[in-house]
Amino acid sequence: MKPTLLILAAGIGSRYGGIKQLDQFGPNGETIIDYSLYDAIRSGFGKVVFIVRKEIKEESEALFAPKLKGKIDYDFAIQGVQSYVPEDLGTVERVKPWGTGHATLCAWEQTDTPFAVINADDFYGRGAFATMAEFLSNDTNDKQHAMIGYELKRTLSENGTVSRGICIEREDQNLASVVERTKIFDENGTIYFEEEGEKTELAPETPVSMNFWGFKPSMFPITKELFEEYARENINTPKAEFYIPTVMTHIIQKGLGDCRVFRSSSDWFGVTYPEDKPKVQASLSALHDAGEYPQKLWE
Repeated sequence: MKPTLLILAAGIGSRYGGIKQLDQFGPNGETIIDYSLYDAIRSGFGKVVFIVRKEIKEESEALFAPKLKGKIDYDFAIQGVQSYVPEDLGTVERVKPWGTGHATLCAWEQTDTPFAVINADDFYGRGAFATMAEFLSNDTNDKQHAMIGYELKRTLSENGTVSRGICIEREDQNLASVVERTKIFDENGTIYFEEEGEKTELAPETPVSMNFWGFKPSMFPITKELFEEYARENINTPKAEFYIPTVMTHIIQKGLGDCRVFRSSSDWFGVTYPEDKPKVQASLSALHDAGEYPQKLWE
């Protein structure tokens, strides 16, 4: 069976100031999602699931469904603040979604094959999709998962701090651990992350997760159990987020599976701040001019 692509598109984009997953960046008004869809189709994915908030489902479907009809199966999953929260906890008082791990869980019903997970607002490049599609199509070990690791220096923003999953590898090319750092920045040519007012230097080539993961379906029941526990502990913390790295770290530490790290030296780019948009637009135009993409993706 061909693998499925899950697109995390339920974020609010508080730092961007708008719905960046639907914003136009390509020379013909393409969203970043359009490029991920195009690369996924030509790399061999068989289905795509958009994970969205109910408020943007109608707009998302109107934008992407006509482009995908006849090319790839597609579906939509809703990430709601009550989704998978134990019923005895009652009504959740929060606006912000529960995070990437929770978003992935919300697509369980729509996903019955090995699957990849990506952010809606990140450009990963065709090579990443081809690598992941090959892995998900051919690796039959239900406990072997994967991720695409990018060099930290290629993933920073000139316009503010970024959040990245810092990865530590074992000698067998599997992941040892991944830690989410939420305030990473370049200061006079040196990269740091800051936590509780203290700065710690990071090597430029440090592999980081940009949320391009490959999972086998065995991940879902593990995620459900972990999230229910997390929800109980954080029901009164409206900004708490349940990340995919939390799930992967648990899987590794408990001996429930492994995560192969496929390193990429490609330039990742995405949008965290409004000021990032012109650079992304220029990068995409250059790829069209170089022939990496046709002048119009969906003709």
